Amino acid sequence: MTESDAADATPSADFVQSLARGLAVIRAFDGEPAELSLAEVARRADIPRAAARRFLRTLEQLGYVRATTDARFGLTPRVLELGYGYLSSLSLPEIVQPHLDELSHRMGESVSVAVLDGTDIVYVARAAARRIMSVRITIGTRLPAAATSMGRVLLAALPETDSEALLDTSELIAYTPRTRADRAELTAEVDRVRAQGWSMVDGELEEGLRSIAIPLHALGGVVAALNVSTSTARGAAEDVRAELLPALQQTAAEIDAELRAARI
Repeated sequence: MTESDAADATPSADFVQSLARGLAVIRAFDGEPAELSLAEVARRADIPRAAARRFLRTLEQLGYVRATTDARFGLTPRVLELGYGYLSSLSLPEIVQPHLDELSHRMGESVSVAVLDGTDIVYVARAAARRIMSVRITIGTRLPAAATSMGRVLLAALPETDSEALLDTSELIAYTPRTRADRAELTAEVDRVRAQGWSMVDGELEEGLRSIAIPLHALGGVVAALNVSTSTARGAAEDVRAELLPALQQTAAEIDAELRAARI
């Protein structure tokens, strides 16, 4: 349904056409490609180019859209705010929880799902096998994205300019002697995660804690990250990765299929 169709189907005097057009502009970005020209946005949103330009510039000033040097536009991570309430309160946790429970039981470790919110990750679902962190993790717990496996996966899922911008504004703290708190080293690590599709953090957030994470996908791309947390006493890092990563990938594939079937 185009924006004009929606207007025709909603003749109420309370209908705000400018809001409908603004939402149509946001919906024009479906991830393929990630960046659009003004003409492409106008065509996809079914609005005049002049109107598309005004909406794009407004969204840019509000922080939801970024303009590139070659006169193209892309969404910023801030658009996650628009769907975060829905994802965190209903669909995403409801879909993933049975999978987390099964994986946690099978692996004997804690399993979590988080979304990116600014420079932090926010936990939206969790199955805790045992407590291995000094900080108690619950739904809504926030941790720094730069120092966590799920955070690095979510940063890597962003366009490079956006992940760089978030790293620029992140408070890089050395939580342990192993923490990557150097800006250049973190950039290289995010690039590595982007290339390999998973992240392992070994004693960086808390000594004795190791976690491995991969992305979760829905129709619009990466929407969250899934991880397994374990103790470094479980074994050598490479052995743990070889054991846990295939199980994570299998569970993520099952969740991805359900998210797409639910049209999230």
